[in-house]
Amino acid sequence: MANAVGLLAGYALDRVLGDPRRWHPVAGFGQAAGALERRLYRPDRTAGTAFTALAVGGPVLLGAVAAAATRHRPVTRAVLVAAGTWTVLGGRTLQHEATVMGRTLRDGDLPAARRRLGHLCGRDPSTLGESELARATVESVAENTSDAVVAPLLWGAIAGLPGLLGYRAANTLDAMVGHRSTRYARFGTPAARLDDALNLVPSRLTGLLTIAVAPIAHGDRQRAWQVWRRDRNDHPSPNAGQCEAAMAGALGVRLGGRNVYFGRSEVRPFLGDGPRPEARHLKRAARISGAVGLAAVGLAAAYPLTLGRLVGAVSRRALMGAVGRRRPADAVGGRGLAGVAGGVGVRRGSGR
Repeated sequence: MANAVGLLAGYALDRVLGDPRRWHPVAGFGQAAGALERRLYRPDRTAGTAFTALAVGGPVLLGAVAAAATRHRPVTRAVLVAAGTWTVLGGRTLQHEATVMGRTLRDGDLPAARRRLGHLCGRDPSTLGESELARATVESVAENTSDAVVAPLLWGAIAGLPGLLGYRAANTLDAMVGHRSTRYARFGTPAARLDDALNLVPSRLTGLLTIAVAPIAHGDRQRAWQVWRRDRNDHPSPNAGQCEAAMAGALGVRLGGRNVYFGRSEVRPFLGDGPRPEARHLKRAARISGAVGLAAVGLAAAYPLTLGRLVGAVSRRALMGAVGRRRPADAVGGRGLAGVAGGVGVRRGSGR
């Protein structure tokens, strides 16, 4: 109950307040992880594995200690979960950035829109026109609805504070070192693989929720479902394609193509049918993202009270059964020891 209340309260704080403007804990973690990287960096996966284990293990351990300390203090636990949830969520900020980008593009202010794109993704915006800026925004909103909203809520529901903090740490590391570059080609691989694993379920849930809420932005569920099933595995990322294909189908647009980053470019398969995104699609994308977040927090809050209890009960019964199966052996062992002791006594007696 404390975890459920905390998740709901943290989600409400994010909706009302958004990200902290100063002293953001995630930014502080990023600085600490950067300092750790400078000490451990070598261009190999062994160093990257050690870096990832330490950088993610620290927040997980902190969350586990806090959870253990508040085991019998539900109010304190709820407050900590609420604070952690607010810290790791980014739903309000994501929708705000999409809305501002749409308004800037409608006003025809391409220089301002290009400067704004850096708040959403790492593409080089210097040569992008309205359509490509809109496409980059839609794709970022789709993917980050999973990364910044659905995934943290899901891991918070399953694992409480350690899940919230551990997921955000892994996702932050992926953004820092998980991209393809000369420096991080090997060192960043463990962080990227961990982030991929943690997002396997959340990304697919995001895709399904996007399909479910498509009508809220005048989208077609059937079309979104068809595009998702057809195109979701075409993306080079095992997770991003799940979210982007569903969003493309919900909006009736075509995503994918050539993405230019600073110093490199990638060509992505097309996802969806229809025209390329325009400024008018960004408000709809933001609306879908918000609806997906609302559905996700409902599922997350329900999990500890429903499926979570069932999983816990099954785990406890399995543990008790295992202990029960060991007890007869222990008892026999005890009788055997007594018999051995008695036997020794007999032998001693018979030796008189």
